[in-house]
Amino acid sequence: MPATNQPRRTLLLTGASRGIGHATVKRFSAAGWRVITCSRHPFPENCPWEAGPEDHIQVDLSDPENTEQAIVETKSRLRGELHALVNNAAISPKAAGGTRLDSIATSRDDWHHIFQVNFFAPIMLARGLLDELKVARGSVVNVTSIAGSRVHPFAGAAYATSKAALAALTREMAADFGPLGIRVNAIAPGEIDTAMLSPGTDKIVEHIPMHRLGTPDEVAKIIYVLCTDTSSYVNGAEIHINGGQHV
Repeated sequence: MPATNQPRRTLLLTGASRGIGHATVKRFSAAGWRVITCSRHPFPENCPWEAGPEDHIQVDLSDPENTEQAIVETKSRLRGELHALVNNAAISPKAAGGTRLDSIATSRDDWHHIFQVNFFAPIMLARGLLDELKVARGSVVNVTSIAGSRVHPFAGAAYATSKAALAALTREMAADFGPLGIRVNAIAPGEIDTAMLSPGTDKIVEHIPMHRLGTPDEVAKIIYVLCTDTSSYVNGAEIHINGGQHV
């Protein structure tokens, strides 16, 4: 827990219900942070960590108007400052039978839907909460993907390009937010043991130098570092968390 003479720090996290997001909540909560989660679903009665409805925002990030409303609601719950924003929520729809949606098969509606959640929502949240981030000299972490830099056997074309766009946006934000005292970085996970994994991932693991999947907690630990003073001079970076898969 934080020292009694220090104010409690606050994290806003999207996509907290499972996988990397779930592990991130546990990592920050264990360090004494207040974690406000965002989800399409209401606050769960069986919440797996110590939190109440006051620390949950129900929002559909695929709906720009609802996202703007959630920003207003979030600002009302903050004490004027936000120490970290982690844009983790993402969607990756599949075709019939669970196969990847390539650039030909992806419908226009799917392109718009995926980009709204994976790309536009992160910049909307960061801009909407700019004042609170500035007061706290906070940190923004965008969760991109190894799929953003290569054609992936399972990740669809819209998901991959939205993550590539988010990586580029991270660089732009680092340049724009940095002078305000806000650091903006990204993490690019590879094959992490979450519910998003597709059948056949074991074949990919054979080509990863470490010969195993990553764990959500291994990702959450790096997110935590990027939101603390340990990384006080890291800005505009995209950190690969993939066991060497990218090499």
